[in-house]
Parts: sequence; C-alpha cells; structure tokens
Amino acid sequence: TDGTLGLDDFLHSHVHGVWPGYDYVGWSNKTFPKGYVEMIFEFDRIRNFTTMKVHCNNMFSRGVRLFRQVTCFFRSGSEWDADPVTFRPALEHLSQRAHLVSVPLGDHTARTIRCRFHFGGQWMLFSEVTFQSGSAVYNTSLTSRKHGLTNTQEDPTHKVDDSKTRILIGCLVAIIAILATIIFIIMWRQVWQKMLEKASRRLLDEELTARLAIQTQAFSFHHSFQSSENSSTSTYERIYPLQADYQEPSNLIRKLPEFSQSTEHLEPGASCKAASGSDAAPHYAEADIISLQESSDSGTFSITTFSTNLLAGSESFLREFPREKLTFKEKLGEGQFGEVHLCEAEGMKDFLDEDLSVEATGESPLLVAVKTLREDAKKNARNDFLKEIRIMSRLRDPNIVRLLAVCVDKEPLCMITEYMENGDLNQFLCSLRLQTSDGDQMEAEQRQDVASYSQMIAMAAQIASGMKYLSSLNFVHRDLATRNCLVGKNHTIKIADFGMSRNLYRGDYFRIQGRAVLPIRWMSWESILLGKFTMASDVWAFGVTLWE
Repeated sequence: TDGTLGLDDFLHSHVHGVWPGYDYVGWSNKTFPKGYVEMIFEFDRIRNFTTMKVHCNNMFSRGVRLFRQVTCFFRSGSEWDADPVTFRPALEHLSQRAHLVSVPLGDHTARTIRCRFHFGGQWMLFSEVTFQSGSAVYNTSLTSRKHGLTNTQEDPTHKVDDSKTRILIGCLVAIIAILATIIFIIMWRQVWQKMLEKASRRLLDEELTARLAIQTQAFSFHHSFQSSENSSTSTYERIYPLQADYQEPSNLIRKLPEFSQSTEHLEPGASCKAASGSDAAPHYAEADIISLQESSDSGTFSITTFSTNLLAGSESFLREFPREKLTFKEKLGEGQFGEVHLCEAEGMKDFLDEDLSVEATGESPLLVAVKTLREDAKKNARNDFLKEIRIMSRLRDPNIVRLLAVCVDKEPLCMITEYMENGDLNQFLCSLRLQTSDGDQMEAEQRQDVASYSQMIAMAAQIASGMKYLSSLNFVHRDLATRNCLVGKNHTIKIADFGMSRNLYRGDYFRIQGRAVLPIRWMSWESILLGKFTMASDVWAFGVTLWE
C-alpha cells in the first residue's frame, strides 16, 4: 500500500500525466472462473487483528462494483484455522463514489491472512488495503478453535502482552513528576526572591532617613515631603525682584551648542568631531541614575553600584544651603526625574568642610552644579535621590566629585555638587594639541592648548587614584570614561557620573532590549553578556579610557 486513495472516477488520478486507472489494482471476473480473487497477507509476527479496511471503486456505470463477499482465513502456525470470517458489505446501487469498506476480523490472532474477494460486477478495483492490529501472545499448542466456546470462557489466544504499555505509562508518569518538581522549585525560588527583595527594600527605606546638620542643629528628612501652603514653588529665590527671574549668564560661561542626536555608532572619542568649530566652553551634565534604574526591570543593569557599607555607620552631616543665594546660569542637562542646572553660589565657602578646596578666588561666587528632583516624582525616585545624597556625602577623595550642600527644606529637593571650570575630559582633550617632540616640553607646559605626555600621564594617574579609592569602598562605577571625568585648574581630574544625560554623548549608550541604556563599547564581555559588573570590569573601562 502507498497510502494514496483513488478518486471516484478511476480514469483520473492524483498524479498528472499517467495512464487511466493508475491509482487502482483491478481484476476481471472473466479471468477468474471461481468467481473470487484470493490474496494472502503475511506479517512479521503474530498479531491480534481487529479490522481490515479496503478502499474500493464503485463506478458501476463502467462495470466496476464493490466486492460481493469476502472470506478471511487465519494461520498462526502451519495450519489454517477452521473458522474463517465472512463479511458481506452493503451494496450501493445509487452512489458511484469510491468506498472504504471496514471488515471486522473478530480479534483473530494470526501471522498470515488469506482473503477471498468475490466479484460483485464485471470488474473489482482496489486502491488500498490496511489492517488494524496489535501485538499478541499466541499459544502454539492450540492449532484450532472450538466452536463450542461460550462467552464466559477465556480464549488463550487473546492474551495481549501489555508489559511495554506498562513501561511506557511508568516512564510518562516519571517524566511528568520530574517536570512538576522542576516547575515547583522555580516558582518557589521566584516567590522567595520577591519576598527577599521586598524585605531588603523595606530595610533600606527604614534606614534611608538621613540626618543633615543646619549649622549646629541637626534635622531629618524622609521619603515624603509635604510643602506648606506658604512655601514658594520656584526652585531658587529671586535675588532682584524688580528685574528678570534670572540674571544674564556671565561672559565666561557660554551656552553649549545644540548637537545632533544621530550618533548611534561613534567610536570612543568621536564626539570631538561634533563639537569642532565651536568655541563654546565645555560643560557637563549629571546623568540621572534614577532614570536608568527605572528603565530596567532589575538592578543588574545600572550605571552606578555602591557598597551597602556606604549606607551604614555614622551619619554624614551636610548643611542646608539657602536657595536665595543660588543664581541660575543655564540648564546643563535633563533626566527622567529632574534637571541639572549651572548656578552661582554666593558664600558657599562658609558651608564647606575644611578639607575641601574649591576653585574660587576671593569673594566671587562659586560655580556649582545643582541637581533637582521634580515635585511629581514617584516614591522610588525620591528614595533613590535621597540615597544618592547619602552616598555622595560620604565620598571624600581629591579625585572624586564632592557633594557640597543640599536644599531639602522644601520642594523641589536639590543637591549641590562641584563644578569644574574646564568641563569634561573628553571635550577638554578635543581642544588640546598633543606635544609633537621633546623640544616642545616647555611650550606644552606654558600653553593651554598643548598637552605634554607627562601631563597626560598625570591625568591618567589621577583617574587611577580616584578609582582606587572607589574600589576600597567596594564601589563599582560601571561608566568610567573621559566623558565622566571633569577637569579643573592645573589639569586636576575628578571622577563623576555625569555623561549620560547630554545629547552629545547619546551615541555612546545603547539600550539593551528595552531595559537599561549601557555604554557598550566601554564594557567588558562578561558585563555585556552576563550583566556582571565588578571592579575587574572597571579596570577594563579604565583601559578604554586610557585609549581615549
């Protein structure tokens, strides 16, 4: 059998270009004087037969009809059984459609079947013969069956070997049990992870109350702040009510030009080309760490990681800086939950620690970067903002940007950080010309637009010193690059995390599957593929920074 059933009209076929009757095998009653066609079917082993199906043509308009009768004989050993099966199909006198005739075999056990198909017309055409059977155990001592067997007697030839079925069922049950166990373990781990995350988040929320000192009196601020009805909604107090809201920017501070955002595939340092031809003073914009963490489903991909030791221990005291002493200059950057402004702070030196040196002369106002939190920010954003204040207040190193003061007496919350007059290291290096020979050493040290190799090495050493301090606190930076290193007087370098919110460096970050944005070209392979950030991955980023 080929598995193909013939059409109702045997002159046509499923296959094009073949002779008529291609799908059928036929016999004429003129060549079989006994009136039947005898077929013998042999099988590989003894089987228990239930049904035989024969696909026959019944196009009686051309002399073809179904078989009138079929008689089947069975043999398991050397002799044929004495009780054959006889079946007469219902003859169709109206429909000429091909029929699939089912012949019941009565669960006979045999290895060979002999069938006699009696003609019902001039021709008999078959296209398919199939048997339905199962494996059986046959008692060879019984060569014939007795007609006197009652319905209550057990026929030994009908015993079916179901050992394989039992083994199959046992294997399926074992597989299902293993899968159910695995699913239960996975669900159990997920539930416990969620419970631990909630517990750790609740502990951090309870420990988040930061005690800041206003001169000699300490005060506390919590996650939620309620603005009084009489409090002003503006970020900074107006210094001159009769004049404009903000003073005109100083000539020394010029606004950054607008840069194109189509810098998806820039090489490290290629952002220098975007700023070429512009004489604007390079500024930096603080990256919104909260926005990055909000865009990720988990804390695996976030630019800044800190040690839990920074949240424990003795309280860090910061002074509340009066808002009316902040004069807005320009907007440096914008994150998802707030903005970063460049401001002038009058009298900031009176609020600084003795061990902190700032770049200011005399009584002139100090340029600072002020990061604000929107009043409509969510609770998680507030928690992260306060946590960032507490962490930064404990970072004390000459090569790390310091948190100077805070404004948390009313909305919006603000943190005031250092501002370096030469901007970020990436733009600073773009404006320099490298020393070409040893004879230019004196010129390189005197001119501001020429950098000597000794100065470059000194700047690299300062970056290494700052990273060493962070590593001593088990602090993983995750975004070390020249865009996040700030340059002050005499090529002083301080490490920050300010490069992500600027359009100029948008091409340096890539969004991973709609989650967090990451500086792919500064990351090691285990950070990209596994989301694993360690101090070793910071060493990798330091190597890329040296190349820049």
